[in-house]
Amino acid sequence: MSEKTASVLWNGAGKQGLGQISTESGALQDHPYGFASRFGDERRGSNPEELLGAAHAACFTMAFSFACEKAGFATRTVDTRASVRLSAAGEGFVIDRIALQLRAEVPGLDEARFQALAETAKRECPLSKALASVAEISLQATLAQATS
Repeated sequence: MSEKTASVLWNGAGKQGLGQISTESGALQDHPYGFASRFGDERRGSNPEELLGAAHAACFTMAFSFACEKAGFATRTVDTRASVRLSAAGEGFVIDRIALQLRAEVPGLDEARFQALAETAKRECPLSKALASVAEISLQATLAQATS
């Protein structure tokens, strides 16, 4: 079993408040976020949706690489982008879509098997399972040609 922790310290009220995100590993240490970095154009801070996207992309990428290895194929490169959409819902908000884009170089793997392994990884990665309440989790998978 594995358990990881993250923490947030928030100071101030509502839209004027500012938070700091920290992770156990130190990858994030007092990293800023707030209303402007979530809903506005502030680019110096983070937001929950991009962190969720990063986590989902990382989990899916590992699941895909492990699935390939189990099937007898070694991944050379795996590049994943996750776009997380936060939409208004009533008086609040909901994450209603996560779009995963995968581009991978896997020597010896044909297109049909590649797509099957990618779909399995999307379905089986722990974060996809945890995010099962998201209305749409899509996957666009592109098999790159192996380079020498």
